Amino acid sequence: MTDTSRRDFLQRTAAATAALGLAPGLAHGSEVSFDPEPVPEGLPRAPLGPDDPVRIGIIGTGGMGTGHLEAFVKAAQEGRTNMVVAAGADVCDKRVAQAKEKAEAVQGPGTMDSYRDYRELLKRPDLHGVLIAAPEHWHAKIAEDAILAGKDVYVEKPMTYDLKAALRLWDVQRKHPDRIVNVGTQYVMTPSYRNARQWIADGKIGKPVWSQTSYCRNSKEGEWLYYAIDPEWQPGVNLDWDAWCGPSGKAPWSPEVYARWRRYKRYSTGIIGDLLVHRITPLLACMDLGWPIRVTGAGGHYIDKAMENHDQVNLTIEFENEHTMIVAGSTGNEVGLETMIRGHKGNFYLGGRNAILRPERLFAEEVEEQTIVGEDHGDDQDALRLRWLECIRTREPAPSPVELGTKVMVIVDLAARSMWEGGAFGYDPVKRKVKRL
Repeated sequence: MTDTSRRDFLQRTAAATAALGLAPGLAHGSEVSFDPEPVPEGLPRAPLGPDDPVRIGIIGTGGMGTGHLEAFVKAAQEGRTNMVVAAGADVCDKRVAQAKEKAEAVQGPGTMDSYRDYRELLKRPDLHGVLIAAPEHWHAKIAEDAILAGKDVYVEKPMTYDLKAALRLWDVQRKHPDRIVNVGTQYVMTPSYRNARQWIADGKIGKPVWSQTSYCRNSKEGEWLYYAIDPEWQPGVNLDWDAWCGPSGKAPWSPEVYARWRRYKRYSTGIIGDLLVHRITPLLACMDLGWPIRVTGAGGHYIDKAMENHDQVNLTIEFENEHTMIVAGSTGNEVGLETMIRGHKGNFYLGGRNAILRPERLFAEEVEEQTIVGEDHGDDQDALRLRWLECIRTREPAPSPVELGTKVMVIVDLAARSMWEGGAFGYDPVKRKVKRL
């Protein structure tokens, strides 16, 4: 990357921050259109030889980012991949310093550089990919900047904060199809879903008419309160609070919000974006459902009344290709719905590594009850990380791509609108329009 290219990139990203900044909270309204905006040309990718290590940067070195870092360096140390964590960025000096210490304890001294401004990390011409573990309201902006900087991307879920940002990111990725962009929804790697996809395509259960799933938790303290508040955090000294707020606009310093931002509507969709996307994404990957076209949400604040986002969420999702999905999420009870896909001839049960096919009574002579044994590939999240690194090297498609993530974000956005405003919301994928139904 030339000095001129670096300067142009920084100017471009600074302008985009102002032009595309998210409004505080979801941009609710009875009818919203998302018109495509021009997408600039990006910089070329860094060369990667067959014996070269994949060099990545991690943006956001809190709990999730540091967890990814530790998993990467362990995998490299054990010879399961050829890579190095070469850079990390975080608005908190202490967090990025701790991440650097953890990486270099395994990789060796001087192997990881640290930055407060992620844009400085993206200027690095030697990085092949970046993993984005910043807060939810920053995902879209950093991912777009990374694509334009010539990097492959692993972005934590949810892919974006809202649908507008998702559609924009999809446009950016389609203009740069040589970029590998993967969303961190690791259950797409679960063998039961992957095996069920082929059998459903082969007509084993007939037409999939409806499905159900859930993600539920329970705690005595309240969801996300387990993230500790560090008394050493000092905005303006060792932490850039305005940079953290970023696309959501300036706000008064709050260590509570900084540590537990998923509890707040301005920065997160809560259960919907953090938990339910994990279950929705692999179900969508199993079936050819088209786009979500209608979402209705119900629930509220039943136990954790101090949390701004809802602690009980119940969704009904309807799709173009005549399918209804029932999704439940709770942080007040941990007993959820059994994950299954119901067809008019048979049903798939997907609660574990194995997929179980059971016929409908009327088709018992035609459909044989079977268990599809899934391979034991270890931890799904670890498998997804390693697969992303493989894709960087082979240029094969990401297992959880942007188009799939955009369909998921239609659900997330419409669900959030329905939960906050009441009623059902629809999406027209041709006009890219959301409206209250």
